[in-house]
Amino acid sequence: MSTTSSTTGSDGFSAEERAAMKERAAELRAEGRKGAKQADGLEAVLDRIAQMAPDDRVLAERVHVAVTTAAPQLTPKTWYGMPAYANADGKIVVFFQDSGKFNYRYSTLGFQDAANLDDGDLWPVSYALRAWSPEVEKRVVELVRAAVS
Repeated sequence: MSTTSSTTGSDGFSAEERAAMKERAAELRAEGRKGAKQADGLEAVLDRIAQMAPDDRVLAERVHVAVTTAAPQLTPKTWYGMPAYANADGKIVVFFQDSGKFNYRYSTLGFQDAANLDDGDLWPVSYALRAWSPEVEKRVVELVRAAVS
């Protein structure tokens, strides 16, 4: 009995996962080029958002505005082909994964270990995001501000 699905190759990764790894390799090559600027990261994020399906694009645009307003010290860049925001050390703090990235039913707002969200021995670092509202915006801003505090 095979555990490989029709969408998973013999290496165990789906086509979407392999594409994300290739995107990350390209991002690392771009970061390594001399003269790579913060503007390049912003342009890459905005280009990636523009490529999203309409519902995901609306969420990504709102997340982008919320993050860049609440934490202007974070640098926009893509990370595995997703819009992400890094601290001064270049470590990803927060990212947005559109539902189409891996064919999920919801988009995800996620935080990496550089985020200051620690709360005892267990805390959430990923949130399902299906729609934008004033309440969602308030919560996202709170999370981002806590993450960079």
